Amino acid sequence: MDLKIVNGTVVTAAETRQAEVGIQGGRVVAVAPKIAEEAREAIDAAGSLVLPGCVEAHTHLDFPLAGTLSADDFENGTKVAALGGNTTLIDFATQFRGETLQQALENWFKKEGGKACIDFGFHMAFSEFTPGALGEVPKIVEAGLPSFKMYMAYRNVCMLDDGEIFQLMQAIRDAGGLVQVHAENGWVIDVLIRQHLAAGRRAPKYHALSRPAVLEAEATHRAIVLAELVGVPLYVVHMSGAAAVDHVARARERGLPVYGETCNQYLVLTDEKYDLPGFEGAKYVLSPPLRTAGDREALWRRLSDGTLQTVATDHCPFRYEGQKSLGRDDFSKIPNGLPGLEAKLSIVHSEGVRRGQITVNKLVEVLAEGPARLFGLYPEKGTIAVGSDADIVIFDPTVAWKLNAEHLHSPLDYSPYEGMEVTGKVRTVLLRGQYVVVDGRFVGRKGMGHFLKRRAGTAYA
Repeated sequence: MDLKIVNGTVVTAAETRQAEVGIQGGRVVAVAPKIAEEAREAIDAAGSLVLPGCVEAHTHLDFPLAGTLSADDFENGTKVAALGGNTTLIDFATQFRGETLQQALENWFKKEGGKACIDFGFHMAFSEFTPGALGEVPKIVEAGLPSFKMYMAYRNVCMLDDGEIFQLMQAIRDAGGLVQVHAENGWVIDVLIRQHLAAGRRAPKYHALSRPAVLEAEATHRAIVLAELVGVPLYVVHMSGAAAVDHVARARERGLPVYGETCNQYLVLTDEKYDLPGFEGAKYVLSPPLRTAGDREALWRRLSDGTLQTVATDHCPFRYEGQKSLGRDDFSKIPNGLPGLEAKLSIVHSEGVRRGQITVNKLVEVLAEGPARLFGLYPEKGTIAVGSDADIVIFDPTVAWKLNAEHLHSPLDYSPYEGMEVTGKVRTVLLRGQYVVVDGRFVGRKGMGHFLKRRAGTAYA
């Protein structure tokens, strides 16, 4: 064997056991209490959890927004992801107005440009509806992108109306794909934004007040109704409010293929951040915005009971000075987004597993196996089993440390989690059996990542 991991506790979504893991040719070839065969090298994982690499299903790297670009490109963004225990990420190839879907995909391949340090894929995201897009959907699925995102918010930028969403859902259904929605009522939000600005209410907190939780809940319900009518699987991204998640729960109780994602920021931060003095609240401007402590508690419950299948990051980082500050006099011009790739695993472990809100197996399910299954990557990704890719994280569950901008690796001048104490830290990361992180240091290289051509029609069983 090339490599053997010994003395660790192997954790998958289904079980936790003391076992050794044997690796050959980039794949797992043995998982057993004791592997007799010798290996050229051994990793001693004593005292650590041996986890499958996290599958991060929601990022916006090198993304143009509000007159600027998100601060992480595909090289640094995937490096940051690896340091956080992610071995796969799926970014959004966004079709901007006037572009075909094929042009959008080509643009995102150019952005990646051989830079990725971990394996990657793309979802296709629409910014406008064109009749030609309906005919392109099957070709995009064939290219390895069986998931498509539609925005119900951001009027006059990328919002689609219900009729357009309905037609695209039909095309995606016929091609065997999965529909993703950003669920907020963009029509009402647009009115609220204009009313706040007209009244001179320009501070960051009015971003949140213009996007109340009831508008997320309404749009989520509307998306579920449309998906049920069409007969297509639906995945609601970055869910933040309890009322919206309740709609997903009711749909699932009726046997509908409806899935939900939340993000680490909604699991630990609350809307109290918008009351910080001066312009500080801009650091927490994202859509949907942060919600109440009650919403936060409900999200943990819905992760535990299986209503929500994944925790992603919606990683879209912007510097405070020079980027977030573009909206200093107008909250609607603050670039929306937060970083999260490097902190996610430690946050979910510390606040979820350590506090007894989820099990360690559920952690693996929502960070690795769940997204791998939903997005056509399982069992190569998302688990530790014979035949799977040797994407493995050695994670010390006892290390206590603080999250702050100085010690994280996105090129930012702040962290939304500044000073937060967490327990649990990534020690070592393997990508297809190759070292990417050793003792918390990045040792990978630009271009290590492979494009993942994902399968259609197999993820929803």
